[in-house]
Amino acid sequence: MEAKAYIDALVEKSRIAQKEFENFTQEQVDAIVKEVGKVVYDNAEELAKMAVEETGMGVYEHKVLKNKGKSKTIWNSLKGKKSVGIINRDEETGIVEIAKPMGVVGAVTPTTNPIVTPMCNAMFALKGRNSIIIAPHPRAKKCSAETVKRINEALKKHNAPENLIQIIEEPSIEKTNLLMSAVDVVVATGGMGMVKAAYSSGKPAYGVGAGNVQVIVDRDVDFDDAAKKIIAGRTFDNGIICSGEQTVIAHEDDYDKVIKAFENNGAYYVNDPETKEKFRKAIFVNGTINRDVVGQSPQKVAELAGVEIPADTKVILIEADGIGAEDVLCKEKMCPVMATFRYKTFEEGVKIAQTNLELEGKGHSAAIHSNNNEHIDYAGENLTVSRLVVNQPSSTTAGGSFFNGFAPTTTLGCGSWGNNSISENFTYKHMINISRIGHYMADRVAPSDEELWA
Repeated sequence: MEAKAYIDALVEKSRIAQKEFENFTQEQVDAIVKEVGKVVYDNAEELAKMAVEETGMGVYEHKVLKNKGKSKTIWNSLKGKKSVGIINRDEETGIVEIAKPMGVVGAVTPTTNPIVTPMCNAMFALKGRNSIIIAPHPRAKKCSAETVKRINEALKKHNAPENLIQIIEEPSIEKTNLLMSAVDVVVATGGMGMVKAAYSSGKPAYGVGAGNVQVIVDRDVDFDDAAKKIIAGRTFDNGIICSGEQTVIAHEDDYDKVIKAFENNGAYYVNDPETKEKFRKAIFVNGTINRDVVGQSPQKVAELAGVEIPADTKVILIEADGIGAEDVLCKEKMCPVMATFRYKTFEEGVKIAQTNLELEGKGHSAAIHSNNNEHIDYAGENLTVSRLVVNQPSSTTAGGSFFNGFAPTTTLGCGSWGNNSISENFTYKHMINISRIGHYMADRVAPSDEELWA
């Protein structure tokens, strides 16, 4: 079957399913949404194994944690939230809000998160009584398709409409582009080329921006504790998460102590010019990330660079020779490697972070380890990021956790800085249309001209 006929058939079946699903009650919808997350939770180990074997990247144990953690936090954030019928009455304004579906959702998912991103997008779409068609990355098509298959099997006991969740089993750029043009709304989680295509599809779209999480270490923290958290974030799933830590920016007077804390927790530190250059050439090819290092262990990265490192090394730290465009190491590195910097004043530390963001990652996320609220607020006010993670491993918490207020998700909007339509974590509320009833407020008094312009 030619690509267009194939996509048209998927969309037609999806529209039939969505129209039927539109009549489901809140309780029925929530039972189905819960089941989607529960399937991934219950099958976490098997699906993680499939993902590592097919994509050749990431860490099995971390993918198990991700499958379990994301399914739990996302369902926890969705349960009890209204998304069917009247969802709010504001007595003060007289506005009544009614949630309605968007229709058919097209979701483009990445090779880095081939299980939890389809799950996440399906949970959000179904929460809004939409149907969804997933376009997986070609290098992750089998594990993504198996995830959808197991979810659909489980949904039968809830009498869910057939074809409520579908997936392109033999994905291609042509099919993905055709899908994005045929659906009602697009969610694109992946490379910037695909996100740009989503925004050019002629349909409403939600996309993500490039990550390059800058990490500022303030002077008033326990360096050992900060190092442990940063390393935990940087090493998670071998560094393929877009919200993963990319730099360590420390005060010049504390720099050696900070590096020592990292070394005590499994870091390998590089500051001689020759070794730095070996790593630069291994990690980047003509300024672009080398796909052979993505999601690989520090030992594999070092091997590609021709550098010997201890077998128990968790992360590689490389002191950068400049900021922003002055050193390619200031860009996003999708492996357990971080660049390090020294600052004289906290303001300079923030400036280093912002300069690196201007090179890559503007609008995404940054992290700070600090107990100084003035410094935290200053960083929040001066960094062009959509989220600033405080005293937590960024890679595992910027997308929401039980211990912060970010909406749990796998799709992190980066605002206009990252050429995105939202500057917050993508969630179910972005998957509903809202009709508003405006009541006449008879007790209102219009201000006089004198009062208004006083």
